[in-house]
Amino acid sequence: MTSYFIRRLLLIVPTFIGITLLIFAITRAVPGGPIERLIQQQSMAASEAASASSDTTSGSSLSDQQLDELRAYYGFDKPVLISYGIWLSKLVQFDLGISTRYHEPVWHLIRDRLPVSLFYAFATLIITYGICIPLGIIKAIKHQTVIDNTSSILVFIGYAVPGYVVGISLITLFASHWDVFPLGGFSSDDYDSLSLGNKILDILYHAVLPLAAYVAGSFAQLTLIVKNTLMDNLAADYVRTAVAKGLDYKQAIFGHALRNSLIPLATGFGSSLTAVLGGSFLIEAIFNIDGMGLLGYESVLERDYPVVMGILAISALLFLLGNILSDFFVALADPRVKFE
Repeated sequence: MTSYFIRRLLLIVPTFIGITLLIFAITRAVPGGPIERLIQQQSMAASEAASASSDTTSGSSLSDQQLDELRAYYGFDKPVLISYGIWLSKLVQFDLGISTRYHEPVWHLIRDRLPVSLFYAFATLIITYGICIPLGIIKAIKHQTVIDNTSSILVFIGYAVPGYVVGISLITLFASHWDVFPLGGFSSDDYDSLSLGNKILDILYHAVLPLAAYVAGSFAQLTLIVKNTLMDNLAADYVRTAVAKGLDYKQAIFGHALRNSLIPLATGFGSSLTAVLGGSFLIEAIFNIDGMGLLGYESVLERDYPVVMGILAISALLFLLGNILSDFFVALADPRVKFE
């Protein structure tokens, strides 16, 4: 099994290069890059200046020399493979480049938003698994009872309604109408002046509604997976044989069937962590959370390619490591699995 994980770790390198090279080539091919946006902004500024001065001229556009200098500055004067090689060599040195929008190092922009994304990522995973596993067990044991049918209504509502719709509803009711929770943000304006305990409470106070929106979009599917898998294992021969030999029913559930029922959750744990860490730009926009999701979305709109590539590099690396982590948890949950 050790050799298997070593091979998986080695395969990260070519897979990572393939993913980033594809996206890098796309960013060079799509129209509306940073140079085009600068030309558009310069033309709009010249037009506004001409209108303000009642001049009929619209101002001069950028010269060919200026365009060549801009292409050289942004690295568009070289072929795609050479430009990608330069970007990759800087990435190896932990240099993600300079943002064309903020004019700051990309790593500084990501570093400032990474703690926010990590907080919501781990909090969402803990709450989601803390809800779906017990609820799935109860629904499997109490199948077709009042508890199962009532909880199924909530589960299917959570499965059908997108997380951002839940977020809009929550912020409308509990922040705008009843004024129970803040409208958004990660912390209060006086956060720096608070004590350590009050800082923690302030962050949790602001996180109630966003976490509810995050969890609403993910716990339903996991709950059904736990329920259906547990019911299949409870109907399996090994469980019925254990009960027939005198094993207590609860021991059969928690000692035998439950462990096998958690294997599907272990399979998707790594990818779930990556997806949550990337964030939902809609939820972050609704609650004014300055996280990785909103940064990536705004960078795509503004054609801030260094930030796009920086976020993509981190996300791709986490996704590849997450898949290996999922295989590790599968092997941990199921001793029958032997990776060769």
